Amino acid sequence: MKQNLGALTTGFLFALGLGLSGMTDPHKVIGFLDVFGHWDPSLMFVMIGAIGVHAVTYQLIRKRSSPLFSHIWHVPKKSALSVRLAVGSIIFGIGWGLAGYCPGPSLVSAAAAEPTAIIFVLGMIAGMLGFRALLSH
Repeated sequence: MKQNLGALTTGFLFALGLGLSGMTDPHKVIGFLDVFGHWDPSLMFVMIGAIGVHAVTYQLIRKRSSPLFSHIWHVPKKSALSVRLAVGSIIFGIGWGLAGYCPGPSLVSAAAAEPTAIIFVLGMIAGMLGFRALLSH
């Protein structure tokens, strides 16, 4: 139960941050990627702020013997790059650039009944299910 409450709280804070920073607007993302047109640097400032907060808090939090809502740390152990990771990253980047959405902002916008976000989320789910089907064969 504590883990679910922690995940809900974290998700709510993330959604609130996305909304307050304007990152649920796909035009912000597309504007950031339009470096030779009407470039919008606001996404860069949001990323720099998030990386700065994470860099400091991660060091402080990892000094604890365990997380607040679990008895062990769940930190990825794999560090090798694979073809699967590279291809997935390329597909993610292309989709992000074309739609202006990535998973977090699309879910926030879909929850606000934004039609393009709902279509994106449905496509994202179809892609995940398709990938899972490919893996099972």
